[in-house]
Amino acid sequence: MFDGAIADLVGELGRLPGVGPKSAQRIAFHILQAEEQDVRHLAEAMIAVKDKVRFCVDCGNVSEEERCKVCSDNRRDRSMICVVEEPKDVVAVERTREYRGIYHVLGGAISPIDGIGPDDLRVRELMTRLADGTVSEVVIATDPNLEGEATATYLARLLSPLGMTVSRLASGLPVGGDLEYADEVTLGRAFSGRRQVSG
Repeated sequence: MFDGAIADLVGELGRLPGVGPKSAQRIAFHILQAEEQDVRHLAEAMIAVKDKVRFCVDCGNVSEEERCKVCSDNRRDRSMICVVEEPKDVVAVERTREYRGIYHVLGGAISPIDGIGPDDLRVRELMTRLADGTVSEVVIATDPNLEGEATATYLARLLSPLGMTVSRLASGLPVGGDLEYADEVTLGRAFSGRRQVSG
């Protein structure tokens, strides 16, 4: 359908996660019609990310420094560590403003279908961080899907003998959701995680 530079751009955009062929075409034509200066800024921002951003030596979060802002913040509660799959999950938890501990980014989740096992994740680094006895609670905040649950179960079994509290984020019905649209697993979790209310 297209050839040359347009075909190359559509092909590269189509390799991005969540971008299908039609979206890749739309983005390519948007770039084609955009001001040259805007396109250069986009290209420079992409190159800068690859040049400047690295992973925090402590937790594995993204950072332009050796240690990320969370790990560098002396006000954080170092007795709690929240284990997440990806750096984007740190952003999600931080947005809640409910958690004041530190993080550990695994770099993915256990997925036998994709050939990803515990050795492919930053589990050894987590165990090293827990060895000094500073951490009293590990909050497992992996995704509530098959891979996230497998990872959470593996970590719970691994960490339970260490004598610290191991907790898992509660999951259930979203605020504003309707019971009739909830799947069985979500509804089941909502029941098992129910809390007493007083009137």
